[in-house]
Amino acid sequence: MNDDIILKVEHLCQYFKMGHAELKAVDDVSFDVKRGEVFGLVGESGCGKTTTGRSIIRLYDITGGSIYFEGQRIGAGTRTYKDAVRAAKAAFKAQKKEIEAAKEAGASEEECAARLAKAEEELHAVLSEQSKNIRSAVDDQKNCNKKFARAQVEKVRAAYADKKAAESDPERLSALEAEEKEAVRLAGKDRIMNKIQMIFQDPIASLDPRMTVHDIIAEGLVIRGVKDKKYIDEQVFRMLDLVGLVPDHANRYPHEFSGGQRQRIGIARSIILNPELIIADEPISALDVSIQAQVINLLNDLRHELGLTILFIAHDLSVVKYFSDRIGVMYFGKLVELASSDDLFAHPLHPYTRSLLSAIPLPDPVYERGRTRIVYNPIAEHDYSVDKPTMREVSAGHFVYCNDAEFERYQRQLS
Repeated sequence: MNDDIILKVEHLCQYFKMGHAELKAVDDVSFDVKRGEVFGLVGESGCGKTTTGRSIIRLYDITGGSIYFEGQRIGAGTRTYKDAVRAAKAAFKAQKKEIEAAKEAGASEEECAARLAKAEEELHAVLSEQSKNIRSAVDDQKNCNKKFARAQVEKVRAAYADKKAAESDPERLSALEAEEKEAVRLAGKDRIMNKIQMIFQDPIASLDPRMTVHDIIAEGLVIRGVKDKKYIDEQVFRMLDLVGLVPDHANRYPHEFSGGQRQRIGIARSIILNPELIIADEPISALDVSIQAQVINLLNDLRHELGLTILFIAHDLSVVKYFSDRIGVMYFGKLVELASSDDLFAHPLHPYTRSLLSAIPLPDPVYERGRTRIVYNPIAEHDYSVDKPTMREVSAGHFVYCNDAEFERYQRQLS
């Protein structure tokens, strides 16, 4: 693992309409994932973990915030910018009323006109800036794949230009031109979202029952524009071998496999396009306990063999501790604590994190008899009526969602 950040999530908001109300499934969540690491995202059911993963891979259009993958913005919401426009218009109306009141109270015409002109200038500046931000967000959200494809085509053409310049044999030059044409065609169909793949929670619901295992795994290559059937077959059989299945399984249908085998098929489908990032959405929660360790060990092997980066979503903290390098804890749509795996388990600071850790059972009757279950009650634990919380770095690499008073208390605990 290194410090190269492959995924950066900034102020991610994902809201859903519920009649006249609005559900804030994910509310102002920020984190980054380093290349080669496993980043665990944990929390109870309904806290927003899966919605965060689905928003990153763009199964949802995000409401607000930005998502950057390998430096390119792949997701952008406009809510923040539109809120800024509404706030600026409301402030202008308030200023206008103040100016009118001052005018009625006897203020000079020149002074009132100057104040009004200044207020209008400030409003126009805000509207202009936020309009640019909205256009940029819409463009990045809509055209990130096209921009990536154009960049890939330029790279391919530049690489083949150097090869053709150094080639003097006419036959070899003709072959290079044919290779370039095919490479440019494939590059034009490339998408930056191909570099992010997802392993879904329910292995049977995520596999088409009318498709064979071969077709399920090969679908990504077909969509990618690959036409060489021999190459597709070779890649499918290689993926089956990597996940512990055999070539004979390729012509079977999903209903003919066990839950663990179906999840292996889902993993094979996710890695055939050589992605940089895998979003594993509770990949073992629907599996038998005896199979869970096999799937986790398989993901661990693939991580090192293929150089994968994994965003691992789960609620089983014992598994997350074993598998993850860093862990983010979510509660009610908020990221409340973020730290390395060892640090989080050794020094849990947020009351919700301590509550989660107290719920982990251990196969030790003596320990279990004395284990105290901590119940998290946010109303009793926090007073945010005046002092509002933000995400703060309490110690190096350890972030907690807290206000000033809590921040000082957490620092005293660590010291």
